[in-house]
Amino acid sequence: MPIAMPSTIPQPAARPSLAPAKHRILETANELFYNEGIRSVGIDRLIGASTVTKATFYKHYGSKDRLVTEYVHHRHRLAAQHVWDVAERHDDIEEYIRELLRQTLEEVTRPDFRGCAFLKAASEFTDPTHPVRRAVETHREWSNFFLAELLREAGHPMPGEAADDLMLAHDGAMSGAYAGDPVAATTALQRAFDRVLEETKVAA
Repeated sequence: MPIAMPSTIPQPAARPSLAPAKHRILETANELFYNEGIRSVGIDRLIGASTVTKATFYKHYGSKDRLVTEYVHHRHRLAAQHVWDVAERHDDIEEYIRELLRQTLEEVTRPDFRGCAFLKAASEFTDPTHPVRRAVETHREWSNFFLAELLREAGHPMPGEAADDLMLAHDGAMSGAYAGDPVAATTALQRAFDRVLEETKVAA
């Protein structure tokens, strides 16, 4: 029987139903922004790669900034839905947490890995009040709360602090694996998770 996700964790928002052209623009942005960087991909490139007209682009998104904001929200919905789906395949909360870790370790060693999409977006929008930064903040707050509630359910004595530690370890691994040594980054992240889960066992 699948584990019962803590009721305090907000369920992922339903994926909006988009017109085909709008969906195509978003999927194109999702690929290009992640692989090449947000600032380096201009509107003309997006329009051409999406095979839509300029009028269609502006009809659906109005501006590049609005599209970037929706790109970040889209990434968040995908990430949130993914961890929810993985939970359906596990009946043990520790094994579920370790499965999420294993997937992260695999992700950062893939040839197409370009770092954390959310950290990259934040680095390209320096104004903390910009909608893109707020969208990144929404994702990070959800992720931190998600981890804290999982650890609380698992019996960790200080789940909030442990979630903070794992978020920072995750950030470091995502950046370090892309810019430096993936082996060192993944090994350090593994150690952080092992330590937190060991603390959970000791408390139990």
